Amino acid sequence: MAETWNKRERERNKRQKKQQKMEKRQERKQGKGHQDWTDMLAYVDENGNLSSKPSDHHSL
Repeated sequence: MAETWNKRERERNKRQKKQQKMEKRQERKQGKGHQDWTDMLAYVDENGNLSSKPSDHHSL
């Protein structure tokens, strides 16, 4: 039985997605694009503004 165009197209898309998934997995293993959790912190100053660095004075 002959393959239809749609079946070939689905198989091609499936292979492409599998290849992309393997590439992403390799990138994760190599640590590319990996961020440290401290890079994701945001601090709020006394005026309510966001900053990437903590304020110098500590008021309690």
